[in-house]
Amino acid sequence: MQQPITGYQQDESGHWVAQLVCGHNQHVRHAPPLESRPWVLSAAGRAGMLGYLLECRKCDEGAPADTRPG
Repeated sequence: MQQPITGYQQDESGHWVAQLVCGHNQHVRHAPPLESRPWVLSAAGRAGMLGYLLECRKCDEGAPADTRPG
């Protein structure tokens, strides 16, 4: 199921994690050649992707919402 990005946070390793409207979190790494997401490297790039739809496997599995830092 596709869900829009509503915000971002960084994990303990400094990798960017997208917060989705459904309450799930999803890593959005830029790790070529497997994952090409250069937009994640800048604040402007991340802001430009707010509202972008990502496939949420956790929704497909019926998983509960993730815990987000306060």
